[in-house]
Amino acid sequence: MIKHLPPMGWNTWNTFAEKINEELVLQSADALVSSGLKEAGYEYVVVDDCWALRERGKDGRLVPDPEKFPHGMKYVADYIHGKGLKFGMYSCCGTMTCAAYPASYNREFLDAKTFAEWGVDFLKYDYCFKPSGAEGPLLYRRMGLALASCGRDILFSGCSWGADKTHEWIGSTGANMWRSTGDIFDSWESLKSLILQQYDILPFGGQGCFNDMDMLIVGMKGKGNVGVKGCTADEYRLHFAAWCLLESPLMIGCDIRSMDEETKNILTNPVLIGIDQDARCNRPYIIRFAGNDDYPVIVRNLANGDVAVGFFNLSDKPAHLWVAEDDLGVPFLQGKTLTGEEAYTGKKLRAINATLSVTLPAHACEVYRMKLTDL
Repeated sequence: MIKHLPPMGWNTWNTFAEKINEELVLQSADALVSSGLKEAGYEYVVVDDCWALRERGKDGRLVPDPEKFPHGMKYVADYIHGKGLKFGMYSCCGTMTCAAYPASYNREFLDAKTFAEWGVDFLKYDYCFKPSGAEGPLLYRRMGLALASCGRDILFSGCSWGADKTHEWIGSTGANMWRSTGDIFDSWESLKSLILQQYDILPFGGQGCFNDMDMLIVGMKGKGNVGVKGCTADEYRLHFAAWCLLESPLMIGCDIRSMDEETKNILTNPVLIGIDQDARCNRPYIIRFAGNDDYPVIVRNLANGDVAVGFFNLSDKPAHLWVAEDDLGVPFLQGKTLTGEEAYTGKKLRAINATLSVTLPAHACEVYRMKLTDL
């Protein structure tokens, strides 16, 4: 499968971890549709780790836990497909998954065949319990080949956390997306850390093999498996905006069955999703305001000639940020300028003296989709 735009969906792990079952997954598929998330572009329902029995069956195949999934995974897949959605599952390249369930080491082709028979559309593939003598690139290429030859289009989501210089070899494995970081947690400190880790690896993402900054924590509010202490509304808005500008897959991690309107409004913001899902998939670039990592101006050129410009204040105090239009490819002596509206508020922004500038509180952002106009 070639994935032309960053995948969008929902995953069980951030909130539920091992506390998963058939009813939860089916209810979440229902919620994805009824809430308007499907209409906004979210299409994958992904069951993460802890879905299987602790040992394989006598035939060597993975076995869904009959207490958690009494009707089996084909039933779950058929239900999700009946909603117009796609079904995702989880395995690992090591001898066990991260939660110590059976994984796919030396069983890649059998497992790929099993997933295809169940109707799986997406495989998240982790990096735990990898034998020390087994090279990660080889194991991921093996699963990539197994998926490509299994008879079904299955999106390959590599989850090696950026380990072993993932960015240098992941493009050779057939993966459609790759995790560039360790696990996200529902806290400002975790969120900021993951953004800072992107600065030097931006050229390694993009169409065909998207840089996955991990799942979204928007709306978790300190609850669930990675809940920690939660984030403020401004921090969740900054989180979603950064993921969209940096062209990351958008995999929701909160309990969508009970999300509030504030969470829904962030997750379905049409301007930001439009930037994330822009048809050209141009790489983003970062201008570090005053050379400081805490004040990134993140920019992406879009398919129709618009320019997405995001001002981010990652510091703990208010800040005034600016960027010269010339640094965005707009030389004012040629009679061109940029004007636009902010993604969350609709606030208008235009260049003054060939410069765009904003003032932001701590842990906040403003993102503008800007049009090139004549002076």
